[in-house]
Amino acid sequence: MRETRLDDEKVIVPRARQRDGELAARLQEIRAELELPESFPAAVESEAREVVASAPLPDVDLTDVAFVTIDPPGATDLDQALHIERTEDGYLVQYAIADVPAFVPPGGAIDTEARERGQTLYAPDGRIPLHPPVISEGAASLLPGVVRGAYVWTFVLDDGGEVSVTTLQRARVRSTAQLSYDEAQQLADAGDEAMGLLRAVGMLRLEVERARGGASLNRPDEEIEVVDGRYVLTQRAPLPVEQWNAQLSLMTGMAAADIMLDGGVGILRTMPAPDPETIERFRRQVAALGCPWPDDLAYGEFLRALDTASPAGLAAVHAAAALFRGAGYDAFDGERPAATVQAAVAAPYAHTTAPLRRLVDRFVLVTCEALLAGEPVPDWVREALPTLPKIMGRTSGVASRLERESVAAIEAALLEAHVGAEFDAVVIAAKESSVTVQVVPPDDGSLDVAGIVTASVEAIPAPGATVRVRLVAASISGGSVTFALA
Repeated sequence: MRETRLDDEKVIVPRARQRDGELAARLQEIRAELELPESFPAAVESEAREVVASAPLPDVDLTDVAFVTIDPPGATDLDQALHIERTEDGYLVQYAIADVPAFVPPGGAIDTEARERGQTLYAPDGRIPLHPPVISEGAASLLPGVVRGAYVWTFVLDDGGEVSVTTLQRARVRSTAQLSYDEAQQLADAGDEAMGLLRAVGMLRLEVERARGGASLNRPDEEIEVVDGRYVLTQRAPLPVEQWNAQLSLMTGMAAADIMLDGGVGILRTMPAPDPETIERFRRQVAALGCPWPDDLAYGEFLRALDTASPAGLAAVHAAAALFRGAGYDAFDGERPAATVQAAVAAPYAHTTAPLRRLVDRFVLVTCEALLAGEPVPDWVREALPTLPKIMGRTSGVASRLERESVAAIEAALLEAHVGAEFDAVVIAAKESSVTVQVVPPDDGSLDVAGIVTASVEAIPAPGATVRVRLVAASISGGSVTFALA
């Protein structure tokens, strides 16, 4: 459960409940229901140790470049490192991506297991990694102060942030610092040169995104952490530095998509544009909430302007999720795909910056390297491409269910001692037989929930309304919380 934000307050489940009670049992039950592996097969671990001991580093040496990583605090599987320079008429951006292909022999035990897992999964009681930790948290991770192999993307940007030249090469790199989001933001605010350059490029790329009609759904999410052996539910808004950093990843994914489309082989991350009926329904919803969407305003601009601190804005952002449906992967070899655009990005896009944590990125990196070098894309990549959409779709479904059911269980554990109590709540969605509300904890601290809990309520008040609700039931085993209008 990561990269979810709203505020800095935290929710703590009592230690005894986590270690010995119903919640711990439910979290283990979720793992069992999803058939999540507890470890790697012996053959995978053995092959991982062998490749770590023997994998050569690339010949190109970029260890004199002052790369830095920016990740959640405590992260050990570091996929990306960045370095930015100011040039006479723009910027030079170097974006290093972990050289995972060097540690995964095609058709070997690690490759086979990775295709089964698809992606790293994040559970409250532990991560289920895509690759063995000796690779994902060690030899391939771009940890600070050590030499690592990487796929280094180099972008030449003009003063407006537009990319004029893109290159890709495998090289040795050495990160000089591992920054958390908070640390990176503090450095940027204090005038640090490197983070100042990230701010400059990030802001330019945000303007480029606006100009092409890109959009993002800034919907509040929940993050589960473990602090001193106890679960913590954290909700907060993303820091500006996270948005700047995300723009580098988007820029890289767009470049990878263009390279593969030009080369006639690859795999895109796609999402269809919302259909007219969905758009019209959303227009009616936000108009009813008192925040109408002007006809002459692009939907990305409208979503950016919504204030999630207000009940109406929160309900509008929740309703906007309907505009972001149908994401998937489209592999091609020869014939160009019929639909190439990822609607939210408003451009062709590919996943390529997280190979430690996502299977498809490894294949995109190898494909782009071959195409830019004018060499044939390896047969093992071409043979795998048609299988990747199904693998990623299946494992994304598992990841969604894991997160949804884990959060539900923890929310129920937090609330079960408060059955019968009344709270204020904001209605964020209405259905035929119930509404979804987000409960606002009282200021007196009487409820051990900081942030917002989502639950169902019987009866149908309008979205955006502030209501008084009574907690009727909280079931950890069922992962459900039920309120009634007070």
